Amino acid sequence: MKTTEIKWAEEPEEHDYPAAESYLNLLFDKTTTRKYVKQLKRAPITEFKAKDIFRASQLSLLGISNSHVEKDRKKILRGRPLFPLLLIRDENHGKVIIADGYHRLCSVYSFDEDAVIPCRIV
Repeated sequence: MKTTEIKWAEEPEEHDYPAAESYLNLLFDKTTTRKYVKQLKRAPITEFKAKDIFRASQLSLLGISNSHVEKDRKKILRGRPLFPLLLIRDENHGKVIIADGYHRLCSVYSFDEDAVIPCRIV
């Protein structure tokens, strides 16, 4: 059985940071959000399995019928690289916040729950 290769870019896209900031502004005050985004930009790339990120985030898996998930699935099938996820450790609530990349995570999981995903995490 042939598996689909999932390719990754070495770094997040520059517009991923403003997207993460927009989302984080819903959860934190502006000062805290700016601090997290600044830390994310400097954090090294690390890797986690898709299934572990889901478990740590406590989020539900979006189906392949979601338009953003479908778009990222098409990128995978065409051999185009996805960009690393941006994650925040929310120690107060014992979970991980997916600041950017939720749809990418769902797309990857639909191919392989054990796929290793590059991330920046703070």
